[in-house]
This record gives sequence, C-alpha cells and structure tokens, in this order.
Amino acid sequence: MSTPLSEQKSACSLPRVSEKGCITFIGMAGAGKTTVGRLVARALGWAFVDSDHIIEAAFAAPLQRVADAMSKEAFIDMEAEIVSSLRLCRTVIATGGSVVYRQSTMEHLAGLGPVVYLDVPMKVILERIARNPDRGLAIAPGQTVEELFLEREALYRRYATVSVASCGLSPSESARLALEKLALV
Repeated sequence: MSTPLSEQKSACSLPRVSEKGCITFIGMAGAGKTTVGRLVARALGWAFVDSDHIIEAAFAAPLQRVADAMSKEAFIDMEAEIVSSLRLCRTVIATGGSVVYRQSTMEHLAGLGPVVYLDVPMKVILERIARNPDRGLAIAPGQTVEELFLEREALYRRYATVSVASCGLSPSESARLALEKLALV
C-alpha cells in the first residue's frame, strides 16, 4: 500500500530546496502543472501560485482573451515581465507553457529553486487542449499545436532541474515522483 501524498512531507526530504526557496513546474498547456503543483505544495505545507492566474488578475480577463489580444511575442514579453517580478519563498509555482522562451525569466525561476518539467507526450497534450480550448495558449497565427510542442520541448528539457514523465500516472503519483526526484538533486 502506498503512502498518501499528504504523508510524503515527512517521508521525503528536499535537501537542495531552501525553506526560502520555491519549486517551479514547467511544461506544455495540459501537462498538469497546476494540478500536480497544488499537490506538491500541499504535501510540503507551502503556498501555491499559478502564473497564468496572476496574468488573468492583472488584465481582468481570461488568459486566452489576453493571449488573443497580443502577438505571440508581446504576450511572451508580458509573461516574462510578470514572472520575473515574482519574489516568493516556500511557494510552488505553476507557469504558463511559454515561460521558457525568455532565458532571463528561466534564470530567475532557477534562482528561486529547482524547476520540474512535467513531460507529457504530444498525443496526450493534444487531447487535453482539445477538451479545454480556452485554457490560454501563446501561439503564432498559422502555427499548429504540434509545431509549438516541438519548438518548446527542447527548451523544457534545457531548463529543467528534473523531468517527470507523468503520462499514465495519476496527479498524486506525478507529485510523489516529483518529490522523490527533487530529493535526489
């Protein structure tokens, strides 16, 4: 019988994550960053923040409407500015999928603590995006989600401290695996 995630806090130490640090989740839209991030935050007794929600609050509009009102580059610049301004501690951060386009933003996040890439196959991402097309996606006119996936995949791997292949795992199992991998860094 597996240990419930709520009990993982005491069972899993995170020697490289300072009590003043953060854990950031990156990955494509639909990868599960918010769901898994919330579970990790709960297991650690830390705060949780979703950078997409901060953008929605700043613009008083759903994320997709914000993305649609800007060019892809303008959206990415705005996202980078907001995420780079975060000064948090003891927080799990779920980012938008496009956060990896700005190296300075990723350096800022890495400075806060480890970065976890939720690695989910393109087929699963396409299914999840199709089920929730209003989730908010920074995509250029004429660009396909498949092209976007391939464009970002190398960036996710580049900036990740650890990768969690979460396809076929429940959110709770993905969170547990992330905590286990973070304990080894």
